[in-house]
Amino acid sequence: MRVAVGADHRGFELKRRIRHALIAAGHDCTDLGVHSGEPADYPDVARQAAEGVAAGMFDRGILICGSGVGMSIAANKVRGARAALVHTAEGARLCREHNDANVLALAGLALAPDDAAAVVAAFLGTAFAGGRHRRRVDKIIAMEREAARGEPAAPSPA
Repeated sequence: MRVAVGADHRGFELKRRIRHALIAAGHDCTDLGVHSGEPADYPDVARQAAEGVAAGMFDRGILICGSGVGMSIAANKVRGARAALVHTAEGARLCREHNDANVLALAGLALAPDDAAAVVAAFLGTAFAGGRHRRRVDKIIAMEREAARGEPAAPSPA
Protein backbone atom coordinates (compact mmCIF):
# COMPACT_ATOMS: atom_id res chain seq x y z
CA MET A 1 0.00 0.00 0.00
CA ARG A 2 1.20 3.53 -0.79
CA VAL A 3 1.12 5.50 2.46
CA ALA A 4 2.00 9.14 3.07
CA VAL A 5 3.13 9.95 6.60
CA GLY A 6 3.58 13.41 8.03
CA ALA A 7 3.84 15.21 11.32
CA ASP A 8 4.55 18.49 12.95
CA HIS A 9 7.27 18.82 15.58
CA ARG A 10 5.06 17.37 18.32
CA GLY A 11 4.37 14.24 16.28
CA PHE A 12 7.86 13.83 14.85
CA GLU A 13 9.02 10.99 17.11
CA LEU A 14 5.88 8.89 16.71
CA LYS A 15 5.94 9.47 12.93
CA ARG A 16 9.52 8.22 12.79
CA ARG A 17 8.54 4.99 14.56
CA ILE A 18 5.42 4.48 12.43
CA ARG A 19 7.37 5.08 9.23
CA HIS A 20 9.94 2.42 10.14
CA ALA A 21 7.18 -0.06 11.00
CA LEU A 22 5.38 0.63 7.70
CA ILE A 23 8.54 0.07 5.68
CA ALA A 24 9.28 -3.15 7.62
CA ALA A 25 5.75 -4.34 6.80
CA GLY A 26 6.40 -3.81 3.09
CA HIS A 27 4.41 -0.63 2.52
CA ASP A 28 5.57 2.04 0.08
CA CYS A 29 5.97 4.85 2.60
CA THR A 30 6.52 8.50 1.66
CA ASP A 31 7.68 10.76 4.48
CA LEU A 32 6.30 14.27 3.94
CA GLY A 33 8.06 15.70 6.99
CA VAL A 34 8.87 17.13 9.33
CA HIS A 35 12.35 15.74 9.78
CA SER A 36 13.25 17.17 13.17
CA GLY A 37 11.73 18.41 16.39
CA GLU A 38 12.00 22.04 15.28
CA PRO A 39 8.67 23.92 15.38
CA ALA A 40 6.62 23.47 12.22
CA ASP A 41 3.12 24.31 11.01
CA TYR A 42 0.86 21.25 10.82
CA PRO A 43 -1.48 22.64 8.08
CA ASP A 44 1.36 22.54 5.55
CA VAL A 45 2.04 18.84 6.11
CA ALA A 46 -1.66 17.95 6.38
CA ARG A 47 -2.44 19.65 3.10
CA GLN A 48 0.35 17.92 1.23
CA ALA A 49 -0.69 14.48 2.50
CA ALA A 50 -4.43 15.01 2.02
CA GLU A 51 -4.00 16.37 -1.51
CA GLY A 52 -1.80 13.38 -2.38
CA VAL A 53 -4.40 10.94 -1.07
CA ALA A 54 -7.27 12.76 -2.80
CA ALA A 55 -5.33 12.77 -6.09
CA GLY A 56 -4.59 9.04 -5.85
CA MET A 57 -0.84 9.41 -5.37
CA PHE A 58 -1.22 7.62 -2.02
CA ASP A 59 -3.75 5.01 -0.90
CA ARG A 60 -3.82 6.37 2.65
CA GLY A 61 -2.33 9.10 4.78
CA ILE A 62 -1.20 9.09 8.39
CA LEU A 63 -0.76 12.46 10.11
CA ILE A 64 0.48 13.16 13.62
CA CYS A 65 0.50 16.32 15.71
CA GLY A 66 0.36 16.80 19.46
CA SER A 67 -3.37 16.21 19.84
CA GLY A 68 -4.22 15.02 16.32
CA VAL A 69 -6.95 17.63 16.17
CA GLY A 70 -5.12 20.20 14.06
CA MET A 71 -4.02 17.63 11.50
CA SER A 72 -7.55 16.22 11.19
CA ILE A 73 -9.13 19.65 10.79
CA ALA A 74 -6.58 20.73 8.17
CA ALA A 75 -6.74 17.47 6.20
CA ASN A 76 -10.53 17.59 6.10
CA LYS A 77 -10.38 20.93 4.26
CA VAL A 78 -9.08 19.07 1.21
CA ARG A 79 -11.81 17.84 -1.10
CA GLY A 80 -11.66 14.06 -1.31
CA ALA A 81 -9.88 13.60 2.01
CA ARG A 82 -11.78 11.99 4.86
CA ALA A 83 -9.58 12.30 7.92
CA ALA A 84 -10.43 10.67 11.23
CA LEU A 85 -8.81 11.38 14.57
CA VAL A 86 -8.58 7.97 16.22
CA HIS A 87 -7.20 6.76 19.55
CA THR A 88 -8.03 3.03 19.41
CA ALA A 89 -7.77 0.12 17.00
CA GLU A 90 -11.55 -0.24 17.16
CA GLY A 91 -11.98 3.40 16.16
CA ALA A 92 -9.59 2.87 13.25
CA ARG A 93 -11.51 -0.18 12.10
CA LEU A 94 -14.82 1.67 12.26
CA CYS A 95 -13.59 4.81 10.48
CA ARG A 96 -12.47 2.62 7.58
CA GLU A 97 -15.44 0.25 7.56
CA HIS A 98 -18.18 2.85 7.97
CA ASN A 99 -16.71 6.14 6.76
CA ASP A 100 -14.13 5.08 4.18
CA ALA A 101 -11.64 7.34 5.96
CA ASN A 102 -8.49 7.68 3.90
CA VAL A 103 -6.42 9.80 6.29
CA LEU A 104 -5.66 8.83 9.88
CA ALA A 105 -4.85 11.53 12.43
CA LEU A 106 -3.02 10.56 15.61
CA ALA A 107 -2.18 12.33 18.87
CA GLY A 108 1.59 12.20 19.13
CA LEU A 109 1.58 13.34 22.76
CA ALA A 110 -1.15 11.02 23.99
CA LEU A 111 -0.70 7.75 22.13
CA ALA A 112 1.93 5.21 23.22
CA PRO A 113 3.95 3.77 20.32
CA ASP A 114 2.54 0.24 20.77
CA ASP A 115 -1.01 1.58 20.85
CA ALA A 116 -0.30 3.69 17.76
CA ALA A 117 1.00 0.59 15.95
CA ALA A 118 -2.28 -1.24 16.65
CA VAL A 119 -4.30 1.76 15.43
CA VAL A 120 -2.27 2.03 12.22
CA ALA A 121 -2.53 -1.73 11.58
CA ALA A 122 -6.31 -1.61 11.96
CA PHE A 123 -6.55 1.47 9.72
CA LEU A 124 -4.48 -0.08 6.94
CA GLY A 125 -5.95 -3.56 7.31
CA THR A 126 -9.64 -2.70 7.19
CA ALA A 127 -11.65 -2.33 4.00
CA PHE A 128 -14.64 -0.06 3.47
CA ALA A 129 -17.82 -2.09 4.06
CA GLY A 130 -19.91 -0.30 1.44
CA GLY A 131 -23.62 -1.12 1.57
CA ARG A 132 -25.61 1.33 3.68
CA HIS A 133 -22.34 3.11 4.49
CA ARG A 134 -21.78 3.93 0.79
CA ARG A 135 -24.96 6.02 0.79
CA ARG A 136 -23.69 8.02 3.75
CA VAL A 137 -20.22 8.57 2.32
CA ASP A 138 -21.84 9.64 -0.96
CA LYS A 139 -23.74 12.30 1.00
CA ILE A 140 -20.45 13.59 2.41
CA ILE A 141 -19.00 13.72 -1.11
CA ALA A 142 -22.07 15.63 -2.32
CA MET A 143 -21.58 18.14 0.51
CA GLU A 144 -17.97 18.65 -0.63
CA ARG A 145 -19.11 19.30 -4.20
CA GLU A 146 -21.71 21.81 -3.03
CA ALA A 147 -19.14 23.61 -0.91
CA ALA A 148 -16.69 23.70 -3.82
CA ARG A 149 -19.35 25.37 -5.97
CA GLY A 150 -20.24 27.80 -3.19
CA GLU A 151 -23.73 26.40 -2.87
CA PRO A 152 -25.49 26.45 0.46
CA ALA A 153 -25.81 23.09 2.14
CA ALA A 154 -28.99 21.26 1.20
CA PRO A 155 -31.33 20.80 4.13
CA SER A 156 -31.29 17.36 5.69
CA PRO A 157 -34.40 15.26 5.36
CA ALA A 158 -36.37 15.14 8.61
